[in-house]
Amino acid sequence: MLTPDLAQALDYQGRILQQVSRTFALTIPCLPEALRHAVGNGYLLCRIADTIEDDPELSWEEKARWQEVFAGVVAGQADAASFARDFAGRLSPQMPAAEHDLIRHTPQVLTLTHSFTPSQQAALLRCVRIMGEGMAGFQRRASRAGLPDMEALDHYCYVVAGVVGEMLTSLFVEQIPSMAAHGGEMQRLAVSFGQGLQMTNILKDIWGDWERGVSWLPRAVFDRHGCRWEQLAPGTQDPGFHAAIRELVAVAGRHLDDALRYTLLIPREETGMRDFCLWAIAMAVLTLRRIAERPDFVSGDEVKISRRSVGNVVLLSRFIHRSDALLKLSFRLGAKPLAALSNEPGL
Repeated sequence: MLTPDLAQALDYQGRILQQVSRTFALTIPCLPEALRHAVGNGYLLCRIADTIEDDPELSWEEKARWQEVFAGVVAGQADAASFARDFAGRLSPQMPAAEHDLIRHTPQVLTLTHSFTPSQQAALLRCVRIMGEGMAGFQRRASRAGLPDMEALDHYCYVVAGVVGEMLTSLFVEQIPSMAAHGGEMQRLAVSFGQGLQMTNILKDIWGDWERGVSWLPRAVFDRHGCRWEQLAPGTQDPGFHAAIRELVAVAGRHLDDALRYTLLIPREETGMRDFCLWAIAMAVLTLRRIAERPDFVSGDEVKISRRSVGNVVLLSRFIHRSDALLKLSFRLGAKPLAALSNEPGL
């Protein structure tokens, strides 16, 4: 039986997830109950780290310090209530109300974190530490000039998403010990899975990031297509820019192919775990297709998929999630426009 404190923490986690993540609020309930609680909590820990990163009024030095403090809180080496009070007082009023609420309730989030098994806590802490340290390093150099090359983008995607894939894999394998036979391969594919999802978000949010004065796109790709980075602006008709965007869409699509391979290593009877992955993959594929169709978009809302499309993804996966053959066929058909981009001249 849950203690009153744990019951309140679980109730808060369920409510705040609905406010801070449309996607995870949809997919996490698919998971087995014990796993659902740990994954939901892991997402909230990452969301707190993201909130530190996203605050427009904090210097990179302040962000690095707060990330270090927060990692100490997760490790049980610093007081969650003190962090919540002090950082809530520093958090910019420009940040969303839901994130202010999440920071104020950090002690409840950590109450749940510290109720998990030692191995679960270790997986969550490792993720928070790598993410926090990595994001702080990138914030030091963040600007509209973007990242220098694909290697830098790969590393950025690892610290903000690849480590989340590694964390999830550790939680999955503990839940289903039979998956340990594929643990090494799944950890490798999990990093690629995370990069596919993160590149989708980066491409969708190009101009929102641009307005905040940052970019996570690799300059070398745009240079190769003759695109002058310093002249970019929302709605640009530069053909070199469009070609570079399509190249990056194709790269993200290849990472999502790895994401499907990852999902097929989950036992077919674990339909909830498969759906958790499949829905994220399908929504990313559909978003990438919209970006490729209109690379001159000026807002992420223009390429965001509709609720009807999300509903269709959910319905289809529930029909075919046990069949590896049907899943491969469905992915191949859905991602065909992305694969075709790799054959375009100059890509």
